[in-house]
Amino acid sequence: MTRANGLDTELLESKKKMVSGTYLRNAWYVAAWSDDVAEGQLLGRTILKEPVVLYRKADGSAAALQDRCSHRFAPLHMGKVINGDRVQCPYHGLEFDSSGACVLNPHGTKNIPPRAHIRGYPVTEKHKAIWIWMGDRPADYSKVPDFSVLDNVPEMHATKRDRITIRANYELIIDNLLDLSHTCYLHDGILGNSDTVESDITVEREGDDVIVGRHASSVTAPGLFAIFMPSGPERVDKFTRMRWMPPSNLRLVTGICMPGAVPESGTGYHAIHMLTPETDKTTHYFFTAVRFNVLTPDDQVNAQIQDKIATTRRFAFEEQDAPVIEAQQEIIDASSTSLDLVILAIDVGPVRYKQILHKLIRAEAVQ
Repeated sequence: MTRANGLDTELLESKKKMVSGTYLRNAWYVAAWSDDVAEGQLLGRTILKEPVVLYRKADGSAAALQDRCSHRFAPLHMGKVINGDRVQCPYHGLEFDSSGACVLNPHGTKNIPPRAHIRGYPVTEKHKAIWIWMGDRPADYSKVPDFSVLDNVPEMHATKRDRITIRANYELIIDNLLDLSHTCYLHDGILGNSDTVESDITVEREGDDVIVGRHASSVTAPGLFAIFMPSGPERVDKFTRMRWMPPSNLRLVTGICMPGAVPESGTGYHAIHMLTPETDKTTHYFFTAVRFNVLTPDDQVNAQIQDKIATTRRFAFEEQDAPVIEAQQEIIDASSTSLDLVILAIDVGPVRYKQILHKLIRAEAVQ
């Protein structure tokens, strides 16, 4: 090996510590919110670098196919749903059922070559989302991440089910979410403030889940949280508890409580973060929130708070988080020298989850 080749290998390996470029395939990813896939409509989406088309069958259940006709590779999402359960290619009219089998070739002898069939993906609909299984092993429906906090909640206490695309690898976004010290700076005044920089940090592991907690005592409530407790004291305790569930789903419990009280006595919201890799450098980011221990009884006030949470969180993710994370991606890509990451106390969550995720990916590769 030449010195140049050795340096190239060293550079590549240093970048992989931040962005591995690999995926856990035998797992559930959010393909869309349930409301995004309407009857009779086709939705094209790229997931783990694979083009997928989503639609609803005649019975209302969701289905997903490879979004590429086997004939001349036209995108099926530009076609239409036929007879309730079939997708018709827009180019030459071949039809595919929900398993991916080609069931109609309208041309010539109408013979259907075996290679005309395309891939169908297992899907399930749960927690107001459509989940897709991208791997080649039988889908394990017991492994859908637990977002039951979204089920059966008062409409006024849940925010809009939203989505943005971040032009960065999904691992950089998980890093961001498992180190919420950044809220004190990047989201100063809305999700964090200077008072919350000093926080007690805890890290737990439950199975393959990683839970990172932060607790700031006797602080001024950040802007978004102050509205949850309008008659509260001048100073409160601020708490966050972020759970990462492999491969890329996170559930946060965050809020404020009286100084010295247990977090369960406080008020706040469950913040939902579902990350689905689109490519190595783009990520579908699905998010919503559900309030808990609501202290504001007035419907008009709650409607205002509902809107405030939704708009503030989208602003924070799209206008504050995304530019920094996307800039990180650009710097990593452009670097011509080895990246030697400095690890701080606040990085314990990101370090722990990466160890687990990469172990799962390696184990999958050898099975």
